[in-house]
Amino acid sequence: MATEALNYDVILKGGTVIDPAAHRNGAFDVAVKDNRIATVEPSIDVSNAGEVIDVAGKLVLPGMIDTHAHVYQHVTGKFGLNPDMVGVRSGVTTLVDQGGPSCMTMPGFRHYVSEPAKTNVLAFISTYLVGGLEGHLYPDLYGPNGVNTDHTVREAKANNDLVRGIKAHAEIGGASRWGLEVIKLGKVIARETGLPLYIHLGQLWPAKDSATVDADEVVQALVPLKEEGDILAHPFTRHPGGFVSAATGEVHPVVWEALDRGVTADVGHGSHFSFEMAKLVIDAGIVPFTLGADLHGYNVRMPSVNDDDDRADNPFFGVAPFSLTIAMSELLGLGVPLDQIIAMVTSNPAKMLRLEDEIGTLAPGRIADITVLDLLKGRFRLTDNSAKELSVDTLIYPDFCLRAGARIDADSPLVPPASMLAA
Repeated sequence: MATEALNYDVILKGGTVIDPAAHRNGAFDVAVKDNRIATVEPSIDVSNAGEVIDVAGKLVLPGMIDTHAHVYQHVTGKFGLNPDMVGVRSGVTTLVDQGGPSCMTMPGFRHYVSEPAKTNVLAFISTYLVGGLEGHLYPDLYGPNGVNTDHTVREAKANNDLVRGIKAHAEIGGASRWGLEVIKLGKVIARETGLPLYIHLGQLWPAKDSATVDADEVVQALVPLKEEGDILAHPFTRHPGGFVSAATGEVHPVVWEALDRGVTADVGHGSHFSFEMAKLVIDAGIVPFTLGADLHGYNVRMPSVNDDDDRADNPFFGVAPFSLTIAMSELLGLGVPLDQIIAMVTSNPAKMLRLEDEIGTLAPGRIADITVLDLLKGRFRLTDNSAKELSVDTLIYPDFCLRAGARIDADSPLVPPASMLAA
């Protein structure tokens, strides 16, 4: 006797679905068949499903997208973390490595990082030949002589399934050496590839020979070079050269001009996040379009085999433990509405990557990338990179994800235990 075919492989039952692209926010079941979203309905019959997962009391989102990662492991020095620890084991189904691979190292990134990972790993290719090779330690490698526009354009086009943009830096130390010449070369690459340019803001290197450089002038000269679809990173940076003018304490007028013509902002949390700057920028009316965590080996270090046994399962964080969901919790605590935060890690980054027809929504027929989150209630103490504290009553916390229909629990040691953050 033939076995009746299953209607669905998996049903997520009883959760609160928030899918900004579909304008859906409420109680829905989600069904998966053949690694694709089959349907989203208020109630789905479970009698002919291979597996039913009870997600009552949880949030069910399109698979989260982290727009700023450093996962070129073993190649970019201490920067490169394991992609699945940052990705699916943290509830994140798609990662964008920001500037790790270059035109010289893109084949290695594909073969050794993107292809083996369970996470969907994409990249913004570096403007620089050396890519993300601990550039903050070796600024002379990141000048105009370290850029080959023709080769970078060729590699970006040859790897257009992975390369979704171009990465460059605009900050005081670089400006003291080369002005904005590297950014102009990055813009050439972006235009010839038809890809967005993602620019780091906030001081990275010391000024050459202790030269005096006006951070406001760097931003004023940079922003007019940006075009619709380009991205400014680190709007909440605690370092000079961000959205906020050191002279006036207010958002630069040229930043407003850039945003008005379609330039967007990515949080790029990392070691740059300041509650004070975030509140100032948000209160001024600017909420970033996307939320990249910017985890890397200089703000979180995995324990080695020589570390004490009682710490072997947890990483050593920098000033503050964080992850993509902790960054989301910080924005929630700063007053950004939850549905807007969820758009910053789902539908908005899908648009930024020009992949809104593939990821970022739970529309039937799309790849079954789904993130399930808990909203933990209590008192939690979050800390920024200036050691300032923010007390919040809600912690957004990853439970598990489905990546192309396969369940992966959020067991990454990079996700701080809630008990570590309890007030």
